[in-house]
Amino acid sequence: MRRLQSFFVRGLAVALLLAAATPFAAAQGVADFYKNRNVDEYIGYSTGGAYDFYARVIGRHMGAHIPGHPTLIPRNMEGAGSLRLANWLYRVAPQDGSVFATIGRGIAFDPLLIGKGDEVSVCVALKDSGIAKFDDLFTKPLTVGGTGTSADTDQFPRVLNNVLGTHFKVIEGYPGGNEVVLAMERGEVNGRCGWSWSSVKATHKAWIDEKKMIVLVQLSLNKHPELPDVPSVLDFAKTDEQRAILKMVFARQVMGRPYVAPPNAPADRIAALRQAFAATMQDKDFLAEADKTQLEVNPVSGEDVEKLVKDVYATPADIVVKAKEAAK
Repeated sequence: MRRLQSFFVRGLAVALLLAAATPFAAAQGVADFYKNRNVDEYIGYSTGGAYDFYARVIGRHMGAHIPGHPTLIPRNMEGAGSLRLANWLYRVAPQDGSVFATIGRGIAFDPLLIGKGDEVSVCVALKDSGIAKFDDLFTKPLTVGGTGTSADTDQFPRVLNNVLGTHFKVIEGYPGGNEVVLAMERGEVNGRCGWSWSSVKATHKAWIDEKKMIVLVQLSLNKHPELPDVPSVLDFAKTDEQRAILKMVFARQVMGRPYVAPPNAPADRIAALRQAFAATMQDKDFLAEADKTQLEVNPVSGEDVEKLVKDVYATPADIVVKAKEAAK
């Protein structure tokens, strides 16, 4: 993951982060390069989930803001909570600016947690699961679906189990969040942990309104204004050490959904993609579609994201070790 060109979003809003672009290398003009070209927009999860949904909305508008007006083609490459795509992007993908991707926000912190945006995620339980509030999880189990070792769906419930003493049981191996929801419908699992609130609203708010599903806890450094009565995970920390571990783990939420490009793409093309992404965030047609589909668009500056990553990587070594153990 080192040196991947990165532009991070909260919801869908751009923030440029630590992009170590290669020196200007393209003799061909940017507009000439992208004219009559397809740009592959890879998605590290299966179709139908939130990452897929967000990326496809972006793809319908971003091409108009790239010089040469290429066509963006969404392509899914699920696996290992998007780590498969991250590795492919770094090692195999074309390095010419014709490819970028969206991967799980937790990938950036994997070197700290497993050795390898402010978005609010939640844990939810189906009404018939026997879990009515977060406190019930200290004495009762809840089976939830997982999408990969690096994914929020797997790491978050493990951290809650190991730090707070909850009883989540993670069923691993689902290719994406959409499949986890289908598993909930089939009765294979009774809940989901690490599900972004923006995604819940956009795709399954009816489950909340009809009381088919209960929101148990918010997983973020700050509570969402639409969920004033749902407790924050930090409310359950009993010691300073527990609070420090939880803050380190859930700091990734600020990054929302990251979009990255291969490490050696020409600097001028990366700059063009970034500018196009930023312009898309202001595009009235894009904003209208985002509003219609209840997608959150909340800008986070690149400086804020850079500071966040530096702060997390400056976490005291003893807390890093304990957070790493908790995520296993």
